Amino acid sequence: MKNYLSLIKFSHTVFALPFAMIGFFLGFETSGSSFQPLLLVLVILCMVFARSAAMAFNRWLDRDIDASNPRTVVREIPSGLVSEKAAFWFVISNATLFVITTYFINTICFLLSPVALLVILGYSYTKRFTAFCHLVLGLGLALAPVGAYLAVTGYFDIIPVLIGGSVLFWVAGFDVIYALQDEGFDRSKELHSIPVVFGTKNSMNLSSLMHFISICLIVSAVILSSQSFESIGLLGFIGLGLFISLLIYQHIIIKPNDLSRINLAFFTTNGVASLIFGSLFIIDLLI
Repeated sequence: MKNYLSLIKFSHTVFALPFAMIGFFLGFETSGSSFQPLLLVLVILCMVFARSAAMAFNRWLDRDIDASNPRTVVREIPSGLVSEKAAFWFVISNATLFVITTYFINTICFLLSPVALLVILGYSYTKRFTAFCHLVLGLGLALAPVGAYLAVTGYFDIIPVLIGGSVLFWVAGFDVIYALQDEGFDRSKELHSIPVVFGTKNSMNLSSLMHFISICLIVSAVILSSQSFESIGLLGFIGLGLFISLLIYQHIIIKPNDLSRINLAFFTTNGVASLIFGSLFIIDLLI
């Protein structure tokens, strides 16, 4: 179990889950329906199954690349902790469970489940042909708030779409920063990424631009929420301010000539930003 949790980096669920919960509770506030504990369980299961399938597939597909990269050679498949065959069937099992779970939510989620799988599994191929693979990764996580909202209401709405757009550029921006540490290796293997194409300094500028777009979208979503729901007030805006501050902070601690704090920027800062904003927004929305 420990090896499989490490394979899928289960702790990284913290990036998207708070935004999925925002979409979920926004759905109840919008529709006026009563809270359904079973539906919450189904949405969380969808998150777990989809993300597990996506991460395991990425590790399975990149197993030979990871084996030749000194930074990733210790990962579960190259090191032999999880076999290639076991990882492949783990992907199939989680993808199947994801689709089955959406069937018990509603028709639109079930019909769109193959599209969601196409995005989150297809991301793993993108670095083989496009430098904008980071945006595809962001799109995969952006589905979380929109999908959770659909699970409750059965229809799309501008606020969860804006939040999803913010997640897209937020994730893409910090993934560009994370990819800086593999710039030389990716270039040698003819893999595509923004750092490979634009270099370290320009990539950091593009990451800043993506995070600026993310901030504009999340600010728009919170303002619209405050206009639509009287409960969105002080806590929601405090969460927004802290989220923006942590995005700015990660660009302060990473320098083109000093990438030693990438893990702090990638894991800690972004995880805390997601948890704080998600928690304060939901508390404000409900209480």
